Amino acid sequence: MNTNATNTESKLVAARQTPLRQRYLKEPEAAWIRDEARAVIGSSADPFHSEIEPANNAGKRWSLGIHQAVGGYHDAPNPGDLLAASLAACLHSTTRMIAQWLEIELADVEVMVGAECDARGTLMVDSSVPVGFQRMDCNVWLQIATRTDEKRLKALMARSEACCVVMQTLRGGVDVKTLWHIEQETSHA
Repeated sequence: MNTNATNTESKLVAARQTPLRQRYLKEPEAAWIRDEARAVIGSSADPFHSEIEPANNAGKRWSLGIHQAVGGYHDAPNPGDLLAASLAACLHSTTRMIAQWLEIELADVEVMVGAECDARGTLMVDSSVPVGFQRMDCNVWLQIATRTDEKRLKALMARSEACCVVMQTLRGGVDVKTLWHIEQETSHA
């Protein structure tokens, strides 16, 4: 991050978010967003490889692999990596935006997320083991460019976690609805 940011750059978050905050106070329904991604078979016929396409990625697809703990080759990012990356990206950007609101100049920010899962659950080896990640941890390294008091640093940490959409979704859980759309070939007997 450029520590010699101009005054305009240091106010970028406020300039972009203040009109949104004002609008959402008047029109709460306008604050609802929908992010999407799709997974497709892509160019691989084996079930351990596919492609994903985030909605706002100009149609570009990313390769997806499966973790070796469930039989995959672990030769491309897997869903757990993407989950960890999603949390890392969200906490990273949220921390940077909150820092601007609090007028804390950051020289550097790095977020590393680890996610731990007992694969026996998804492989149906032990019914007492839940399917899913049992633990996630975030490590955040901040380099503060100018001396900042402890109170503001604590506010930065608390607000960053409180406003991180992905973190709060994972901590609180979310209702997930699945709709299956099935087409079958008709046999000609």
